[in-house]
Amino acid sequence: MNEKKVLGIIFANIHEEALDSLTAMRTMGSVPFCSRFRLIDFPLSNMVESGIAKIGVVTNANFRSLMDHVGTGKPWDLSRKTDGLYLLPPYSVGSATMWGNRIDAIYGNLGFLQQSNQPYVVMSDCNNILSVDYDKLLKAHEESGADITIVGVRSKMPKNIGSVLCFDKVDENGRITEMSLDKQTDEDVFHSCNITIMKKYLLESLITTAHSKNEISYQRNILMANVDKLKINAFDATDSFVGTVDSVQSYYDISMSLLEKENRTKLFSSPISTKERDDMPTIYGPDSSLKNSLVADGCIINGTVENCIIFKGVKIGKGTVVKNSILMQDTVVGDNSKISCIIADKNVSIKDSVELSGADTFPICLTKNARI
Repeated sequence: MNEKKVLGIIFANIHEEALDSLTAMRTMGSVPFCSRFRLIDFPLSNMVESGIAKIGVVTNANFRSLMDHVGTGKPWDLSRKTDGLYLLPPYSVGSATMWGNRIDAIYGNLGFLQQSNQPYVVMSDCNNILSVDYDKLLKAHEESGADITIVGVRSKMPKNIGSVLCFDKVDENGRITEMSLDKQTDEDVFHSCNITIMKKYLLESLITTAHSKNEISYQRNILMANVDKLKINAFDATDSFVGTVDSVQSYYDISMSLLEKENRTKLFSSPISTKERDDMPTIYGPDSSLKNSLVADGCIINGTVENCIIFKGVKIGKGTVVKNSILMQDTVVGDNSKISCIIADKNVSIKDSVELSGADTFPICLTKNARI
């Protein structure tokens, strides 16, 4: 992909209400994932690997941890004199009010768009975990002559996030002829991953018109309203690994699914970069036992770990058994404890001889810095 052709926009806060305590003090984009990553690493890395050299990250609130993580963009080779990574907090419209919706957020950053030389814009949320080849997306968009191309996947409908766009009818050329929002069905549907590409001038025109009419729904007032006026195509990403985080339960399920090698191979088919914390290798005690788990560097494991995702700096005491759980950075579990189906946020401390158990269908989520 020509670095000067496509501008990237990533929405860091969209749908974070679905994750409750995990996003109480951070954006959706900075939620830890898969032992060493953050959710924003996936759209960022996909864009960079496809040659996109200018990326704006639209933030709203609670973005301190996001700023700490992405910094100047150096891990993604985005620390540059020309183009690179831009954080776009809600201060560019003359006040410090938060964005009300996606249309407001884009309208508030029209200056950023207008100062960019790239003719195309690709936009992505952070709650869809997938590997996208934006080279193929741009090629399909240009060859089809579409005005807008939306990445979609055939799967169960996300249940706990609003405004999920479904492609009800798609013709043989990939053009979407009928759309709907939040379809009520338990069967697989072809729905949007909230990744779209279009010409920059078209986005500016659509957003300016919608904002002037006080319209608030990007899906309803821009995409659905123009399905007959514009050529809107679908790009099917079903063959890739796709996980949509729409609840704590789905976050847990998607994380656990990556304990399967086939799913990891699909997701990491393209390199995923992240901010690294230099650490010593993980130390395994003489009585430790490990089975089917992902363990980051810098841990001390003296107990039994089965079917778990363990982040950096985690300490597990002697005689402790941890199963089917996600322990985030610097969590400490004491001796002789039994932990099952738990999501422990950063810096959680669990004392000796504690028994704490959720279920595969109802994992217990411990908030950041909790003491149990």
